[in-house]
Amino acid sequence: MATTKVNHPDLLDLASDTGATVFPKGTTAERPVSPEAGYIRFNTTDNVMETYDGTEWLTLDTLVNEYSVDYLVVAGGGGSIGAVPFSAGYGAAGAGGYIYETNKTLQKGVNYIVTVGAGGAGAPNGNSSGVKGEDSQFLTSIAVGGGLSGLSVNNGGDGGSGGGARQSGFGGNGTLGQGFAGGSGNGGDGGCGGGGASQAGFSQSGNTGGAGGAGVSISITGTSITYAGGGGGGGYNFSAGGNGGAGGGGNGKGDNTPGGNGTPNLGGGGGATGGIASGGSNVAGGSGGSGVVILRMSTAKYSGTTTGSPTVTTDGSDTILTYTSSGTYTA
Repeated sequence: MATTKVNHPDLLDLASDTGATVFPKGTTAERPVSPEAGYIRFNTTDNVMETYDGTEWLTLDTLVNEYSVDYLVVAGGGGSIGAVPFSAGYGAAGAGGYIYETNKTLQKGVNYIVTVGAGGAGAPNGNSSGVKGEDSQFLTSIAVGGGLSGLSVNNGGDGGSGGGARQSGFGGNGTLGQGFAGGSGNGGDGGCGGGGASQAGFSQSGNTGGAGGAGVSISITGTSITYAGGGGGGGYNFSAGGNGGAGGGGNGKGDNTPGGNGTPNLGGGGGATGGIASGGSNVAGGSGGSGVVILRMSTAKYSGTTTGSPTVTTDGSDTILTYTSSGTYTA
């Protein structure tokens, strides 16, 4: 059917134009002071076309193939060494490392891999060391697993945060920007605390175990949650073990019982076992808590395409994906 061209004084007819037209352009700061719904301009700050909907300026999605995301990556916490009979208290494991990034770019249609690290296993008895926590990753951000305790019996292992020492040993090193060192020994028979995301582990106080270093509080989910606390050091001869650091660190023990486990999906380090002078038995070290990966993005941009069964929640105009196991997100 043929079309009829309608002439109207209020219409701009570009039907026969094969060139281009120029829209107003300027920086974000140069936007109209009192815009009206329907305004269109090119934003030279963000290099995008944008339109005003009567309330806010919106990017024209037809011209944009990417969007931004905030994310938190927390590795698994380390596992602690077990105790043997007639043993002094042992050092605790370090927390998993963490990376928190904002306004990172995703390309639409790209499938992104999410890796969530497991917590390191605590030693089953006093004849073996704990296991280092597993790394977690999103994009190029790799959070390093927490350091084990008992790497060389008295020294803590390196990791996202370092494992605590025993007696006069040295605490393990943390990873720069991700966590702190485990506590180093001062000669007492208690064990030292594992390092946390925001604080080093504490040394022992005589026979009393040192506390684990505190983790870091982040509000990416809309609620402040503390992640990656270090495990508490073991006590000696029924003296108290150290408390686990805030953020899921396992508590240290002081009575020849297994160390406390780190909290799952917070990346806390495993707590240490306590030793006694009159014998006792082989007991297990505490295991590290598993890690987590959390993505936050505009609900308007969220594709809804995931694997790995993340928990999906909303906060205001944003959608939050919480991965407690590995999976993917297609932007």
